[in-house]
Amino acid sequence: MEPEAQLDSDSSEKSLFFSQEEEKEESQEPAETGIENPLIKPALTGDVEGLQKIFEDPENPHHNDAMQLLLEEDIVGRNLLYAACMAGQSDVIRALAKYGVNLNEKTARGYTLLHCAAAWGRLETLKALVELDVDIEALNFREEKARDVAARYSQTECVEFLDWADARLALRKYITKVSLTITDSEKGPGKLLKEDKNTVLNACRVKNEWLETHPEASINELFEQRQNLEDIVTPIFTKMATSPHFTTPK
Repeated sequence: MEPEAQLDSDSSEKSLFFSQEEEKEESQEPAETGIENPLIKPALTGDVEGLQKIFEDPENPHHNDAMQLLLEEDIVGRNLLYAACMAGQSDVIRALAKYGVNLNEKTARGYTLLHCAAAWGRLETLKALVELDVDIEALNFREEKARDVAARYSQTECVEFLDWADARLALRKYITKVSLTITDSEKGPGKLLKEDKNTVLNACRVKNEWLETHPEASINELFEQRQNLEDIVTPIFTKMATSPHFTTPK
C-alpha cells in the first residue's frame, strides 16, 4: 500500500511531504512545468542511457541545462531525484549521483531522498542510497529519521534494512572515535603506553577490515563486533580515567 493511502485526510500522492494547503498551491502550478522537462520520462522509466546522453553529449539540445533541469524544484523543494525515488528507480539514482548532485539535500520540511524512499517502501532504492553514503541520521521537521518514516508507513522491510544500516554505521563511528581518542591522548597528559596504544590501533584496524569483508553481516554480528572492541579498549582507557583531559569514547 502506498503512503498516501494510509493518510486520513490526504488523497493525493503530493500530500506525502506537505499539508493540504501546500498541496493545493502546488496543484495550481502550470502543468507544462513538469511536462517540458526532458529528464522526467527517462528518470521515471529507468532510461539511464537516455539520461547519460543528455548529461554527457554536448550535441544534445538539453546538455547545457541538464543540471538545472535535474535540480528544478517544486513548491516544497523536491527535485527530479525525489520522483526517481518514489518510482523506485535505483539505477537512475546511481547514475545521477555521478554528476555531483547532493544526495542529502532536504525539502522545505526537511525530507531527504532517503526519507522519500523509506516512505514509499522502495527497498532497493534505500540500499542504493546507503551505498552512496547518504546521511541515514538526517531528521525531517518532525524530528524523524528515514527509519521512523518507514515505520510510520508500515514499510517493514525498509525498517529492518535501516536498522541494519544504523548498526553498521554505529560500529564504524565507534571505531573512528576510538582511533581519534588515541590520537588526542598523545597531545594530553594522560598518554598511553606504546603497547596499549598498539593494542587499540590494531583492534580498530581489525574491525575496519572485518566491516569491509563482511558487507552483509547481521545486526547481531555487528553488535558483537562492537562489544568485542569495547572489551579490548575499555580496560586500557580505564587506566587513563583519572586524567581530567581524557574522555572515554562511548
